[in-house]
Amino acid sequence: MVAQRIQAVLGQPALIGDQEIEVTSSIGIAMFPGDGDDAAMLLKHADTAMYYAKEQGRNNWQLYDQTLTARTTARLALEGDIRKGLERGEFRLFYQPQVRANDGTVIGIEALIRWQHPQQGLVMPGRFIAVAEESGLIVPIGEWVLNAACSQLREWQRGGVSVPRVAVNVSARQLAAADFLDSVAAIIVTTGVAADLLELELTESILMDPEAKRIKELFHLREMGVHFSIDDFGTGYSSLSYIKRFPIGTLKIDQSFVHGLPQNADDAGITTAIISMARSLDLDVIAEGVETPEQLDFLQRAQCPKLQGYLFSRPLPPDEMEALLRRGRIDLPARFGGD
Repeated sequence: MVAQRIQAVLGQPALIGDQEIEVTSSIGIAMFPGDGDDAAMLLKHADTAMYYAKEQGRNNWQLYDQTLTARTTARLALEGDIRKGLERGEFRLFYQPQVRANDGTVIGIEALIRWQHPQQGLVMPGRFIAVAEESGLIVPIGEWVLNAACSQLREWQRGGVSVPRVAVNVSARQLAAADFLDSVAAIIVTTGVAADLLELELTESILMDPEAKRIKELFHLREMGVHFSIDDFGTGYSSLSYIKRFPIGTLKIDQSFVHGLPQNADDAGITTAIISMARSLDLDVIAEGVETPEQLDFLQRAQCPKLQGYLFSRPLPPDEMEALLRRGRIDLPARFGGD
């Protein structure tokens, strides 16, 4: 009751100049004597509970529990491991092909990070990316991914491989770094890769940032030849007005919509609408997470030009990706128009 009253009071709108401001609060609570027998311990545990409240979506209150200390300890240990992993060169890139829907020609690849942990083996990004985001380590990780992907492209080219465009994910925190533009440009120059072979995948949340300087930087990279796409399109809050403000060339339909195809009417309607909208805006479109021949058939009928997913290939290490690039295409299921 006390926490709710505090939130209600803090939530009262305040007029600052001509702007009405509302403040939300995340509250952590520790109780004497169960959570600590002195002020320092109680404050420490209340602080831990407050950060847990933030993790739960903010603007709520949480009571301290001993499991929260264990969570915090585990998170700090993981953060330390990530730092060591960067220093020791434990991260790896795998590559997943993007294919032309009508014939299976490989027309692009996406670089996907993995962590070759010395004790835990190959660790998927879902286990460490969130901590990397919170700690700020996503910035050096993102720079490493960009450099490694461009270097691999150049190595393939030197080996006589015809390489398509490679897509690399960029986080909002990475994009907000003051030297982002300079770092991308420097990596392109250092590796010697053609800028038009690089595609930066942005999340929809990035489109909500109206900062003119950031938009100008993206257009400057586009002028250099770098391409941009919106990853997981349809799951965020972007609108057509935001898309028009950025140099976006491709929309990637989120796999959560593809997963329900063709049975789920809502997923089918959303997917068809995104494809139609992209075509009318002269944007390219890729459907992610294609896993079944039935999904492939639906997307072909909906005239989605490019596809990506386990139906065609899982993410591959560089040597296996090179072999696939030398072949140049993936056979589609014969039942749906492939060879």
